[in-house]
Amino acid sequence: MTSDRPAPPTAPDAPLRLGFLLMDNFTLISLASAVEPLRMANQLAGRELYQWTTLSTDGEAVRASDGLLITPDSSMHEPLALDMVFVCGGVGIQRHVTREHVLWLQAQARQSRRIGALCTGSWALAKAGLLDGYECSIHWEFQAAAQEAYPRATLTTRLFSIDRDRATASGGTAPLDMMLTLISRDHGRELSAAISDMFICDRMRGEQDQQRVPLRHVLGTSQPKLLEIVALMEANLEEPIALDELANYVNVSRRQLERLFQKYLSCSPSRYYLKLRLTRARQLLRQTSMSIIEIASVCGFVSTPHFSKCYREYFGTPPRDERVTRLASATVTLTPANLAAGNEDDAYVAPRASSAMQALAQAQGEPTYASVHLG
Repeated sequence: MTSDRPAPPTAPDAPLRLGFLLMDNFTLISLASAVEPLRMANQLAGRELYQWTTLSTDGEAVRASDGLLITPDSSMHEPLALDMVFVCGGVGIQRHVTREHVLWLQAQARQSRRIGALCTGSWALAKAGLLDGYECSIHWEFQAAAQEAYPRATLTTRLFSIDRDRATASGGTAPLDMMLTLISRDHGRELSAAISDMFICDRMRGEQDQQRVPLRHVLGTSQPKLLEIVALMEANLEEPIALDELANYVNVSRRQLERLFQKYLSCSPSRYYLKLRLTRARQLLRQTSMSIIEIASVCGFVSTPHFSKCYREYFGTPPRDERVTRLASATVTLTPANLAAGNEDDAYVAPRASSAMQALAQAQGEPTYASVHLG
């Protein structure tokens, strides 16, 4: 069994040690999105900032949701010195979390290790009672079920949530954004921005970015007319369709249209339409260099002042401030890194070196190898 003795403290310059527990049917894209930023952080820094290891219940291979069989580094019961543990979930997580997992996760928390989850891995943490009183994220397909099963956890629709010593990401590529945020906190914004550039990532999504939950998931198939109206709205943001026309398209009255939106979406159709247009405008502000005048036009606003007024009322900040605070404020210059002084053979890693160091040593021979000087 795992000892409750705390792991030895990490020295100030020692790499942060992370363990990734692979559940059956875990999603490989979420694991890769979490590990790759760590690898690139080491490469750009020119030293080992992070170590990582993969775990399974018994050390045996685990099959991912795409059918690939992944051989972990070790069993979760081996005595490992870790600073943080992530549960990598995926398809059918409810069936795969066992009492053994719950006890092991609780033991990790007793050792004061930071705990995290990717995709549906938050289900395992919630089942172990490790999300009670915490805000957390989980893939939108499981959000309602998780909130019902574990009411003491506060499920959000955010892409990822970092609440004290818990870090949870909703899945897909969201772990990339979460890891970039954690790296930024550990080693500065310059490094996380450089990693983003290396991965050709247009921008780092933040803790306030939301999952886009498909409306059909919220409504099911019981309201086809409402789904059709929303689809029409989404397809006509630049030239909004009048509400009377929308009602005619789906053969309902204006009054019926108002009732549908109030009953199922808790707002008026005009308010919902405005939300779609403003959300699109926010994406354009953050992801493009289009002018505010152009964005106002393509999002269906008759004037820039009207757009700015609506934007400020909805998001609490004017469009100009949204653009000023976006990621582009971090400009990074990458310079070729020098190999360690002495014989070039020193760059080769000893057989017992961590996988992180092996990846770093291999990267040093690549033309793209670069470094960011950390203060």
